[in-house]
Amino acid sequence: MQAPTLEAERLRLRPWRNDDLDAFAAFTADPVVTRFVGGVFSRDDTWRRMAMLVGHWTLRGFGNWVIEDKASGAFAGYSGLWEPEGWLEPELMWGLAPAFQGRGYATEAAQRARAYAYEELRWKTIVSYIAAENTPSQAVAKRLGAERDGNFEMRGVVVDVWRHPANVN
Repeated sequence: MQAPTLEAERLRLRPWRNDDLDAFAAFTADPVVTRFVGGVFSRDDTWRRMAMLVGHWTLRGFGNWVIEDKASGAFAGYSGLWEPEGWLEPELMWGLAPAFQGRGYATEAAQRARAYAYEELRWKTIVSYIAAENTPSQAVAKRLGAERDGNFEMRGVVVDVWRHPANVN
C-alpha cells in the first residue's frame, strides 16, 4: 500500500519519493535533530531508513509521511503512524528539520496524522514514545492533548508514554 496524500492548512503529508534522499540525509546528519532517534546516520543508512518507512506502509497498512511545506514545496520533516515489531501500541511520531522548527508544524502534521488514524483506520487510542529529556516533543504532545501515561523500555532505553485523547482531531 502506498501512503495517501493528506492536506493540512500549511502542510502536505505525502508519500516518500526517491528525490527526498538529499533533504532527509541532511536531516539525519544533524546530531541535534537525531539525538532522540538513534543519532546521526550515514547517507547509505538514511536511504535504508527511508526504504523502511516506505515498506512499513506495505507491511502494516499505515506509516509515516514526508511533511512538505506548501508555500515552498520544501521537505520539512516527517510525521505519521508507526508500529514496528516490539512496540506495545501504535505510535504517533514526528520530526522536523531545523529550518521548520518553532512554527507549530509538528503539531499541525501530527494532528492531521492522528485524525487519519482515528477517522480512516478507526483506532481507539494512540501513543507517542518520547524520551524524558526531549522537552520539545513533550511540548508538542501536550499541545495535542496527550498526557503522560507511564514509561516503556524500548530497545534498552526507557521512554515516556504519552497517550493521546481518543477520537480527537
